[in-house]
Amino acid sequence: MNITLFIFLMVYLAMGLGKLPGFKVDRTGAAMIGAMAMMAVGSIGAKAAWVAVDYRTIGMLFGLMVVSGAFAESGFYEWTARKVATLSVGPIALLAVFVAVSGCLSALLTNDVVVVAMTPLLVSVTLARGLNPVPFLLAFCFAANTGSAGTLIGSPQNMIAAQELGISFTGFLSVAGIPALLSLPIVWGIVAWMYRGKWTLEHAGVSKERTGTKTEQTPLNIQETCKAIFITISVIIAFVLDVWPKELVALTAAAILLLNRKISSNDVLRRVDANLLLLISGLFIVNAALSKTGLPQNILHHLHGYGIDLNDPLSLFLTSATLSNIIGNNPTVMLLVPFLNSGENVNAVGAALALGTGFFSNLIIFGSLAGIIVVEQSARCGVKISFGTFTRVGAPISAACMLMAAGWIIFLTSHQSY
Repeated sequence: MNITLFIFLMVYLAMGLGKLPGFKVDRTGAAMIGAMAMMAVGSIGAKAAWVAVDYRTIGMLFGLMVVSGAFAESGFYEWTARKVATLSVGPIALLAVFVAVSGCLSALLTNDVVVVAMTPLLVSVTLARGLNPVPFLLAFCFAANTGSAGTLIGSPQNMIAAQELGISFTGFLSVAGIPALLSLPIVWGIVAWMYRGKWTLEHAGVSKERTGTKTEQTPLNIQETCKAIFITISVIIAFVLDVWPKELVALTAAAILLLNRKISSNDVLRRVDANLLLLISGLFIVNAALSKTGLPQNILHHLHGYGIDLNDPLSLFLTSATLSNIIGNNPTVMLLVPFLNSGENVNAVGAALALGTGFFSNLIIFGSLAGIIVVEQSARCGVKISFGTFTRVGAPISAACMLMAAGWIIFLTSHQSY
């Protein structure tokens, strides 16, 4: 048990720090090494390890990543960015457009892929207009995290929670959609207030030698974009009908999009976050190995004695929010979901996980993958977003969104029909 616990703690230490101390091992590497170590020391057998990896979750994640990747390859994201660039509006109205676009796209097309595809484009859009890109990038990132919390397909952690708890698409939307929608004006209002009078390029931390950087434009392929839109709508309808397993729906959609005469399947597949899929697979094994020791169950029993019940939506909301800023939102859901019950308040439990990990992850850069992507890709474009800058704006947004979401969850738990 001691060696199992040690391996588990080292894996989650890497989740929190972003790497294994003393080694050039990132989160994905740590998860895979941890999984292999658990099998090597006999904490879990090879067959049990394979069984621990939930193929349904991996299949749904992969399929939906391919769907989102098809939009990127069709030029849809670049077309959207160019349309935003040509709007004849002032900075505050443009910020509202950024927030709306980010929230809507992330809710439908997986936030991480949207952020990867659009961050460099949005840097170009703002610089071309002589605007400070920082507030626009921050708002885009924050809206991606909060807006994606509203749907089952908005983020990987939502997909994991919904799949493991058996929450339907409409059930998830009914409990998480409204607070996700309400979070968008909160993001816009706070960013607009904090950057009042600081909209011009002279207020930005931009490397002068990079301000003229041009990104290669991909023309919009109308036929492929329409195909991707049709497939996405079909997937949503299938999820709403809830007749077929979600993973089969997502994989069928991916297969149809990969069968293409104009866009190489390799180009679409490179948009899939293989590292994230490996990380989740590794964590399935690591968590299953620790669960065999009985330690997590004992800890939860003791916590329950102190009044902390993870199956209480408000307790889960606060716990998941805290953990998401320590080990990341996806690992948090992976860690907590095996110990949650699919009872009559399962939708409220799902909302607590989604809103907690989605809303509070805006507090620090490493609270979400979207935050890391925006900061790193912006730096490559010559725009520096420091840890302090991110948190200075993210903290009041996180606090306001959390307060609103807590009120919503209290409302849900008082109406057990949810």
